[in-house]
Amino acid sequence: MMTLKAVLLNASLKSTDEPSHTEGFMKDVQVYYNQLGVESEIIRLADFKIAYGVQEDMGGDDEWPKIFEKVMGADILIIGTPLWLGEKSSLATQAIERLYGSSSVTNDKGQAVFYNKVGGAVVTGNEDGAKHASASLLYGLSHIGFLIPPNVDAYWVGEAGPGASYMDAGRDNDFTKAAIKRLAYNTYHLANMLKTTPIPAEGNTLD
Repeated sequence: MMTLKAVLLNASLKSTDEPSHTEGFMKDVQVYYNQLGVESEIIRLADFKIAYGVQEDMGGDDEWPKIFEKVMGADILIIGTPLWLGEKSSLATQAIERLYGSSSVTNDKGQAVFYNKVGGAVVTGNEDGAKHASASLLYGLSHIGFLIPPNVDAYWVGEAGPGASYMDAGRDNDFTKAAIKRLAYNTYHLANMLKTTPIPAEGNTLD
């Protein structure tokens, strides 16, 4: 069996010199990936200069192509976001926009280049909006060619108003622990299936 690779894009607005609850959540996903033999890497988007736009490479000091290369080398892409005013972060939106900029690129069968890659979403915060943010991320990934398995919208939200966040109070939540396990296993299972039985090109090429 071939080794699977996963990239987890952390769309926290914090750079790596600050703790990220979204990254803490992603590390809990990685626990299962490690057990399953999936090679995984977390990329903190706030550490990169990512230009605005919907092109594959915006030129200048745009560092998105470095991230995109990692995505293209992976079988699984997880986008993680905190909640701000009930929405996914601006960096999560920007990641979807930049991925969309490559949606017309094709593989050797003429399909969208994201075909046969698996997507998922994780959300953290202490306000409502986790399902809304997950729906937005998963639809965006599906629309450009990623496959979305069942139950890959893992999240944790705290009580309304200011208060404890995921690494303070979320790791013992049974619902969230079960959601993390399902996300890891279902992305793993589907990615494995696609290695041996990819989506046929019949009826779905971009030409």
